[in-house]
Amino acid sequence: MEEQTICPWCDTEIVWDEEIGPEKHCPHCENELSGYRTMQIGIDRDEDEQDDNWDGEQGKQQQPQDDAYDDDSNEGFRQMNVSWLAAEATIRQITDGQDEAPECPSCREYMLEAGKQTVSLLPTVHAVTGKPIIQSPFETVTYICPSCFQTSTVLGESSRKQMLELLAPKE
Repeated sequence: MEEQTICPWCDTEIVWDEEIGPEKHCPHCENELSGYRTMQIGIDRDEDEQDDNWDGEQGKQQQPQDDAYDDDSNEGFRQMNVSWLAAEATIRQITDGQDEAPECPSCREYMLEAGKQTVSLLPTVHAVTGKPIIQSPFETVTYICPSCFQTSTVLGESSRKQMLELLAPKE
């Protein structure tokens, strides 16, 4: 008889045989299946909890709960989520408009192009080729991860072509 498990990390259905036993790690994302941990954050308060704190005199002077969230001075957790959701839409539009959108090496989110930089250096002449692998100055493109703010730098398109031409054997 086969039993099925859903990976809590990637929502992949894991089917395992009774003779082999259950998987300890998800074969898809390789996360530990038994180590799924959740954390409860008190974002939403129960209505019962609000009723316990109700004071007739004080309650008349307070704003209703819904109006408090519309107030710009409310900088709670919900306010941050709303602004992050708005930022995600802008981030998606920016990445869609980029020629390249590399993944962040830390968190695997798509990175945003921050700008280009011209780098000049004294190139190393390698014994194998008898010439440098790239001519100075060359251009790099800097990317920033909007999720973890990691930066990454890669050669610009023209510098990549230049490097490949210098490395390719002449026939």
